[in-house]
Amino acid sequence: MYTDEYPTGYTGGMTELEKGPLGQRRGRGARERILSASQQLFRDQGINRTGMDQLCAVAQVSKRTAYQHFANKDELVAEYLRRFDPEVMPGVFDRPGLTPRDRLLAAFEMPASTPLCPYIAAAVELHDPEHPASQFARDYKTAIAARLTETARAAGATNPEQLGEQLALLIDGASARTRVLNSDSFPTAAAIAAVLIDKAIPASSPQASTNAMG
Repeated sequence: MYTDEYPTGYTGGMTELEKGPLGQRRGRGARERILSASQQLFRDQGINRTGMDQLCAVAQVSKRTAYQHFANKDELVAEYLRRFDPEVMPGVFDRPGLTPRDRLLAAFEMPASTPLCPYIAAAVELHDPEHPASQFARDYKTAIAARLTETARAAGATNPEQLGEQLALLIDGASARTRVLNSDSFPTAAAIAAVLIDKAIPASSPQASTNAMG
């Protein structure tokens, strides 16, 4: 989840930042501060509008320290995405006590305040399919579809690959529409998902029988 731990504005000079807090040499923790600052800045103002000077100021590190941890900004952006959801929605797909069908629907339980998917935002803003972050965004979206497909298969879908792709597309569409309209689109997406799921799972399947009994 995003946090507001670090402020986005900074008006001081870089000289004192070279020293670190209380004039002490910066040591462990610099990498985490850089990643935390990038998380908030990239969310609030975008990747392209965030320069390394501002990012270093917010993270309270020198540019020299930043480049010791990340060879360039491209590498930082890729790591920012890599750390965002490394387990691929574990709160949905690894949540205990849910049937496979329930897990498919749980993928649409997004708070109205959820920002635009950072993987979509990065791919659109960078507009470079060869950028390391764009490549990672593709890998992540492929992984989401794969987990949906795996869960659809466990739920007894006749064509789990198709259902997985349909639900993945629906999630991304709801995320983008929520951002553009500034209105929560996930409840509508969840209702559409329920129709797709029920249509994809034969009434004779064990999972469908369980749902009917419940």
